[in-house]
Amino acid sequence: MAVLTRRQLEIFNFLRDNYESFACPPSLDELCSALNMSSRGSLYKHILALINAELVESFVGNKQGGIRLTPKALNNEIANEQSLPFIGCIAAGKPIEALANTRYMTVPQVLKTNKPCYVLQVKGDSMIDAGIFDGDWVVIEQRDYANNGEIVVALIDNSEATLKYIEQSAEQVLLLPANSSMAAMSYRPEQVNIQGVLVGQMRSYRSH
Repeated sequence: MAVLTRRQLEIFNFLRDNYESFACPPSLDELCSALNMSSRGSLYKHILALINAELVESFVGNKQGGIRLTPKALNNEIANEQSLPFIGCIAAGKPIEALANTRYMTVPQVLKTNKPCYVLQVKGDSMIDAGIFDGDWVVIEQRDYANNGEIVVALIDNSEATLKYIEQSAEQVLLLPANSSMAAMSYRPEQVNIQGVLVGQMRSYRSH
């Protein structure tokens, strides 16, 4: 399951926060006007992503049709301002293991930012020297850029995602593990897309 883009989260949050202000589910034209978007086609692509995430659905109960939230999106967990989407698991050199259905986790305000964020669970020990252990949950701020030295979710060759420190130059991108037994990974800049930056971390000490 793909992580929602910042714009898609903004559209979903608008629908959620203004749900009761619409007499009927808003049409694409009404949403374009409300969101100050000039391209109906661009909005439609974002709506399709939200439909695929099972957060909105088409409604044909009025003349124009419209977009409404799904029962899942109306769940109290989603309405809770402290909850973030829990996307799945991430490990060194392997794709994000997406959950079959989006779940939401309550995250303290101090562990996230005022920008769209999501939660991943760490698998493996590639970041243990940074205090990030197997089973920890990390809070990721969605953005497509990072400063050198930040810990990022990096998508490699559009197929594999990993959590690593990043060092960037015009010639190469280094993804650095925080584990003395593991080597840095070097890529051409065009091979690496930043999916977000680590802003928070949570851990459970319960035995299972």
